[in-house]
Amino acid sequence: MNLRSISFRLTTAALFFLAAGSVFAQTGGIKGRVRANSGGGIANASVSLTKGSEHIKTVKTASDGSFEMRGISPGFYGLRVEADGYASGSMFGFEIKKDKIRDLGDKLFLRVDQGTLVIIRGSVFFKEGTSVADAKVRLERVNADGSAKEVASTNTSTSGEFIFRQPPSGAKYRITAKYKGVSGTTEVTVENPAVYQVAVSLDLSGADN
Repeated sequence: MNLRSISFRLTTAALFFLAAGSVFAQTGGIKGRVRANSGGGIANASVSLTKGSEHIKTVKTASDGSFEMRGISPGFYGLRVEADGYASGSMFGFEIKKDKIRDLGDKLFLRVDQGTLVIIRGSVFFKEGTSVADAKVRLERVNADGSAKEVASTNTSTSGEFIFRQPPSGAKYRITAKYKGVSGTTEVTVENPAVYQVAVSLDLSGADN
């Protein structure tokens, strides 16, 4: 092999890498974070990039809900986001520019799909019929041996209402409401994802003044 041949091959290789670099430089990317209404990131959500009806690329979110795609040709795109236990979400009409990573921040959020959860909705009221605002409500999961473990707590609204959302598995729950030293308890057994209505009554005569 003569020097001219070697020189030709080296020049060709250099031109190839130069061209590849030029093509890469013409692309951009996108990054962001998928979160729930509560603000927490959603891990392992599917983020799909689309252009019109064409699917371009899909990635999974990290443990904090973040994702990133690179090597995307400039243009206008859409995103579809899906995660177990959440209603899907979409975003359209955003632009990706060459040599730029478009940062969507935490604008992508998904709502809990209530059809996949056990929802315990209830109210607290005095025996006289008056609703109890700002009562402390504790939710416990009752085990087969009769022991119980607290899984959530909240306060009633101004209308005396409260709500808990739990995983879609069969269980027995105990709901205890307390207000000014007076408490009341009720239990509910759940089997499938659905809305379960409960009520807790308090004896006003025993309330602290």
